[in-house]
Amino acid sequence: MSRTSSTADATAPAPGSSLSAARRRRELTEVVGGFTADVLVVGFGATGAGTALDAAARGLGVVAVDAHDLAFGTSRWSSKLIHGGLRYLASGQFDVAHESAVERGLLMERTAPHLVRAQPFVLPLTPMVSRGQASLAWAGLRAGDALRLAARTARATLPAPRRLSAVEARHLAPSVRGDGLRGGLLSWDGKVTDDARLVTALARTAAARGARILTRVRVLELTGTGARVRDELTGEEGEIRARAVINASGVWAGDLVDGIRIRPSRGTHLVLRADLFGPLPAGLHIPIPGESNRFVLVLPQDDGRVYVGLTDEPVDGEIPDVPEVPETDIGFLLDVLGSALDTHVRREDVVGAFAGLRPLLDTTGADSGAPARTSDISRRHAVLTSPDGVITVVGGKLTTYRRMAEDAVDAAVAARGLPAGPSTTASVPLVGAASPERLGRVSAPARLIQRYGTEAPVVQAPAANDPRLAEPVLPGHPVTRAELVWAASHEGALDEADLLDRRTRIGLVPDDRTAALEAAREALGEAAATTS
Repeated sequence: MSRTSSTADATAPAPGSSLSAARRRRELTEVVGGFTADVLVVGFGATGAGTALDAAARGLGVVAVDAHDLAFGTSRWSSKLIHGGLRYLASGQFDVAHESAVERGLLMERTAPHLVRAQPFVLPLTPMVSRGQASLAWAGLRAGDALRLAARTARATLPAPRRLSAVEARHLAPSVRGDGLRGGLLSWDGKVTDDARLVTALARTAAARGARILTRVRVLELTGTGARVRDELTGEEGEIRARAVINASGVWAGDLVDGIRIRPSRGTHLVLRADLFGPLPAGLHIPIPGESNRFVLVLPQDDGRVYVGLTDEPVDGEIPDVPEVPETDIGFLLDVLGSALDTHVRREDVVGAFAGLRPLLDTTGADSGAPARTSDISRRHAVLTSPDGVITVVGGKLTTYRRMAEDAVDAAVAARGLPAGPSTTASVPLVGAASPERLGRVSAPARLIQRYGTEAPVVQAPAANDPRLAEPVLPGHPVTRAELVWAASHEGALDEADLLDRRTRIGLVPDDRTAALEAAREALGEAAATTS
């Protein structure tokens, strides 16, 4: 393993990986008006953080900035799934499907096995699913397993799909309506513990390799040789110079570079309490009535919540920092749930909701007739170079962030003649990563290991001297006060929103967020006292 990976008996964070307010201040002072970086990366979603890591792993000097926080945009609003590319087979995008399967396997077996693991799903064969649709779905699952094989992902990592009897289907999905149930189809895909945690791990791994990770730094003007920026905490402006500039700002890419046309698609999820459903040993694929290849997902989480999603609706106009969830999306998802479940989920049962905007590249001409639905737009990514040399990477999806980053850095190296070899990130473990055998020897609760890997003992260690840190932040939620202090001390969290909305997901339920605010403020104070 590389130096960015901790060992099972770790007593400290991975060397050089800790992000803090003090480090941010120091490094921002160094880069503004100072040296010339090899690569400036704009955007801290999965693709931007992955690009910073890719460039740093090649030995390049990297500065990476974002106007907000790590995982502030689309990368924290996903379904938390690392897809194997099955849906792209149905639309004939075989290259995208294979790429997705390969990247899923890398995350599950090499780079982040602590964060990404197998998730079972049941597709219930209710009376609303015709036998023809069931046969088509089964063929698709078998094709998905062939993708797994082609990507060389081990069977032990992702079990084979199989048919279920009605009894088996009800055992794995007790909330499914039993009347007329013919059985079900069991399949497996990758699931990330938390998409924002994946981005945080990428950023810290890049930092361990020398990248300067600067949140709250807004780009005011971007050129092929750098950017004029503003520190959002102080209002001070300055210049960052670079030999190559990569725009990885997702749905906002067109705001920084002329000629980039994004057609955003809104994906909405509901947040429900798990006790509404009872036991959920598996997630659910619920077919959308009237659609042949679209499903609503029921996704159990490890924090007592369940996500239900998602929609695929075009968004016009100005791109908001945080997308709002319209009532029409909520009603649609509740209606699909009602088509398959015994459980009657009402509007008042929805304790939270979130929406992400997919940064789909609009490749249609203004007069050529755009696709009728954003679900028809390809999920292929693109690397584009502007006339003044800014390289923009856009499109794609969470699963393929690493390949997108590799392609963007390849383009920068070629265009600017940077002294770097090929990408190495397919074999670079993220902070906390280790083999399943080594993770099994980590002395910490399983939930912490799934979030922090081999660093889990370090996260909880302060609680030995201060038992209050072992307490949950709020009743009924597993996040502890020690995790908040860790996030502020080592993961670059600068305020309460960073802690509650991204380093943890407490903020997805507004009432929980309000109840946890005081604990977040206390954690920030403790971290400031120990890292300043």
